[in-house]
Amino acid sequence: MSLVEYIVLIATALAVTWLVTPLVRLLGGRLGIVSHAGGRHVHTGSVPRIGGVAMFLGLVGAAAVRVAGEYLWGWEAVLTRPDTPAPGILAALAIMFGVGLFDDIFDMRPSHKFLGQLAAAGVAYWAGARVDFIGDPLGGGLIMLGVLSVPVTLIWMAGFANVINLIDGLDGLAAGVTAIAAVSLLVLAEQSNQPLAAVLAAATVGACLGFLRYNFNPASIFMGDSGALLLGFMLACISLLGVMKSVAAITLVVPLLIVGVPVFDTFSAIVRRRRHGRPIGEADKGHIHHRLLGRGFNQRQTVIIIYIWSVALAVGGYAMRWAPTVFKLVTFAVLAGLSGFMAYWLGLFEAAHHDEE
Repeated sequence: MSLVEYIVLIATALAVTWLVTPLVRLLGGRLGIVSHAGGRHVHTGSVPRIGGVAMFLGLVGAAAVRVAGEYLWGWEAVLTRPDTPAPGILAALAIMFGVGLFDDIFDMRPSHKFLGQLAAAGVAYWAGARVDFIGDPLGGGLIMLGVLSVPVTLIWMAGFANVINLIDGLDGLAAGVTAIAAVSLLVLAEQSNQPLAAVLAAATVGACLGFLRYNFNPASIFMGDSGALLLGFMLACISLLGVMKSVAAITLVVPLLIVGVPVFDTFSAIVRRRRHGRPIGEADKGHIHHRLLGRGFNQRQTVIIIYIWSVALAVGGYAMRWAPTVFKLVTFAVLAGLSGFMAYWLGLFEAAHHDEE
């Protein structure tokens, strides 16, 4: 795929999201689909929380332009190939978006929401986004997962969806972190000759950037579960269709590094709650962004610090994919040291306030 094609996809998703978001914001306010201040929330007033609708429409717009380009402008067939998994992947994305939107409007039970996430992941698995094997880090070659491919893939997808949802606690945080991860995955997909993953990544970058116009502090709209679950699921599908298609053993680690901050935040929350006898699903104010706010940083400074951390991990993930073995080890050691220092400095494993959402 050419650079022009990527620019068109990013620009389309960006423009559609940018133009539609004010309308979605107005609709959310009039229908009362808003997030109120208080509890773990750090904003003031009531803010519409269905920004995911605008991002979903941005992704749809990018897909429509891609199809038009393949039919009319001689672009490489990616979404219109007879054997493409694209229709199933797009259907799965629509299901995940629908689950999130339903939760934004009606506040689903966690168990029902999780079943909806598994349904979306199942459709994506059926379409071809799956973990069929992993590289053997000891003897080389492949370890075929067989029947374990199903639970591993479903857990991978649901996990990605939820780590983005969990980090969505400050203005511009989830959209920015996702954009950074999507850029890294876009480069890796292009270099690995995985055009479908690259198309999805480019559309994700554009939708996030368009939404940040209204979501960066002070935000006038939040993405809600409809946006956070959609973005996390997009990253999961992109990683499975792109990076994970490689036979290298290190590829299992690469996507986790690229989305390292939300993954690390989720891991530390699980450890913290278990250490202090709290239910894993209990909300608290111990997340990375809460800790940085507690250190005296304002919202913008906190988000920028996490952006920088995310860029470092994304660059490290790219290096882990292509660099010589010695450099991979050095990179991993540096990133592990950075994350360990941040965990110690912020006290991520220490007890936090436990407030209801």
